[in-house]
This record gives sequence, C-alpha cells and structure tokens, in this order.
Amino acid sequence: MGRADKEILDATRPFAVDQPWRSWAHVAVAFGLTAVATWGAMRTGPVGARIACSVLEGLLLVRLFILFHDFYHGAILRGSRAARWLFWLYGMIVLTPPSVWRQTHNYHHAHNGKIVGSHVGSYPVVTVSMWGKMSRIERFSYAASRHPLIILFGPLTVFGWGMCVSPFLRDRRKHPSALLPLALQVVLAWGVVSTLGGSAYLLGVAAPLCIAMASGAYLFYAQHNFPGVFLQPRDEWNYVKAALESCSYMPMGPVMAFFTGNIGFHHVHHLNPSIPFYRLPDAMREIPELGSPRTTTLWPGDVVSCFRLEIWDPDAGRMVARPR
Repeated sequence: MGRADKEILDATRPFAVDQPWRSWAHVAVAFGLTAVATWGAMRTGPVGARIACSVLEGLLLVRLFILFHDFYHGAILRGSRAARWLFWLYGMIVLTPPSVWRQTHNYHHAHNGKIVGSHVGSYPVVTVSMWGKMSRIERFSYAASRHPLIILFGPLTVFGWGMCVSPFLRDRRKHPSALLPLALQVVLAWGVVSTLGGSAYLLGVAAPLCIAMASGAYLFYAQHNFPGVFLQPRDEWNYVKAALESCSYMPMGPVMAFFTGNIGFHHVHHLNPSIPFYRLPDAMREIPELGSPRTTTLWPGDVVSCFRLEIWDPDAGRMVARPR
C-alpha cells in the first residue's frame, strides 16, 4: 500500500531547507558569467565569437530566471533585502514584473492540473465539449494562445503582452509598475545603440532576451502539456495527484540541467515549491513516489508531440489534437 498524500508531502520537507551560502554562490556565479557573456557579445571582435557569447548569455538568463523563480517561492534567500532588490531589477529587465509574477505563478501552483480554472499563469485548456460550443473567434483565440509562434515570439507575446501590458490594463492599481519593464527596454536600447552601436544591442540584449524567453515559454508549456498528462475536474482536484501526474519530468544532461536550473524536475517542484532548485534531484532520488514520473524531453520529436496536444478529452483521459 502506498503512502498517503500527507506522508509524501512530509517526506519532501527535509529537502526544503535553504543554505544561504550555497544560494548566494549560485547567484554570484550566474550573474558573473552573464556579465562576462554580455561583454563578449557586445565588444568588437570576431562575429562568430560574439554570436557564441550571445547564445551563452541567453542560456544564462534562463538560469537566472530559475533563481528569480526560486526566490519568489521563498525557496532561496528568504528575507534577504539584497536579494529582493537584485531579483526585482532582474525581473524588470526580463519583462517579468515581480508583482505580476507572484500573483499569476502562485495561482498557477494552486490550480495546476485543473481542467477549468488553471489558465491564469499558464496556457489555457478546454475540453472536447467546450471546444464544440466555442465561437469561431473563441476557437481562433484559444488556438493562437497555444501556437508555437506565440512561444517563439515570447518577448512580445508571453512576456511583453502577457506579463506587462495585459496586467496593467486589467488592474493597474495592483500592478502600477507593470509597464516599467517596457520603458526600461526602450532606455536600454537607446543607451546601448547610441554608445556601442546596433550590433552590440542586437547581440548583447535583443538576441539573448529572445533566446531566454522563447526557451522559458516552451519549458513552461511542455511541463504541463505533454503526452501522459492527466487533468482533473475542479471538484475532484487533488494537489499531490496534480503535482505527480500533471507535471512532466524532463531528463537532461548536466549542461542543460545547469542552464535550466533543474526545472526539469518539475513534478518535484510542484509537490513542494519551497525546495531549492539544487535539492530537487536529491528529493527525486530519495523519495520513492517521485521516481516514476511522466516524462518528456527536448528532442524534436517530443517537442512536436507536445504541440500536437491541444484540448482535453475526458472520455479518453488524455490531451488530443483539436478538430480541424
């Protein structure tokens, strides 16, 4: 007989302990490497080397986002004023106002895996019957929101509109600084172009942000839209079941695990978001219930498979392609 939900949750608690010195070391290394990569992308020199630095900077921005993400979960550096200001500034630069992120991401964790009601802070999901009742405009809007191009152009769609413009229009009193990241991008573009030139801005700012945001948008998509995902009606929803069956595990090599901050252990993270990213592999290894997760990968075939899953079929108990 398996353990009860509370026992599984209790088993994760020993891993939900931050080691501030270790967290600060990760923060210092990540910001330091990003600064070096940014300098390499902006400086004059061989174009190939600058492009390589630009790509490296984009991947490092993904790692920094995981640190940002963990900080606002309270998993690392809880209560640190220095970390709060550092990650506030980082969030503003990467078009993720902290007030918007906290609201939408906390809602996502509290409603992950629900058939209806999980769209805030995540990609929307409708059932086969709901799709049949939608108007053409509603169907177009739904299909567009999950389209690969929306993810590819993440800086404009998922982040620029979804994290900045839309929250400000929806509730400017709650998110008064939601448009500030867009203003900072304008100032940053003007400053870099006027002092270092257009290529420095393209390779040192624009391209890395596009790489980071498109990567982050897809990771988030595939973590909750993958073959084998299981969704639950609101009245039957169970937190532990949602973490273990509505979140994917993405096995990665050490290089990609570094750049993505172990976010591939997503089922573990959803079970207990207070676990620091560097303890997620330990928790999966030592807690038996976490050892047989529902899996997807970053291989092209799996990416295509994830994008083909568009609506939920309750009768089949799986995501399927929408009717064409």
